Amino acid sequence: QVQLVESGGGLVQAGGSLRLSCAASGRTFVMGWFRQAPGGEREFVATINILGTGTLYADSVKGRFTISRDSAKNTVYLQMNSLKPEDTAVYYCAARSGWELGVTPKHYHYWGQGTQVTVSS
Repeated sequence: QVQLVESGGGLVQAGGSLRLSCAASGRTFVMGWFRQAPGGEREFVATINILGTGTLYADSVKGRFTISRDSAKNTVYLQMNSLKPEDTAVYYCAARSGWELGVTPKHYHYWGQGTQVTVSS
């Protein structure tokens, strides 16, 4: 059974940084990060391919967030810099079988429990 365990969320002031981690059990997957604000839909943030050589980002985070992975640890990271209050959300790690990157929740087969990120103004 695949398990995804996120960590690294918290409270930070605007302009600050946080790094989220997601440790995956089992085999290697295409990985993604999504977020969901209160009353909002789950939205795509970033994704990375199995080799770590290809990434995609939502326009809203491009240039501020960086997704990366450590294959030896089967862990994916989301480095978030220059955080804004509108980045406040629950952040979810997701895993997708196959090789193609995915930018919608329906592309992903496994989900973590989520970690809260709150950015104060």
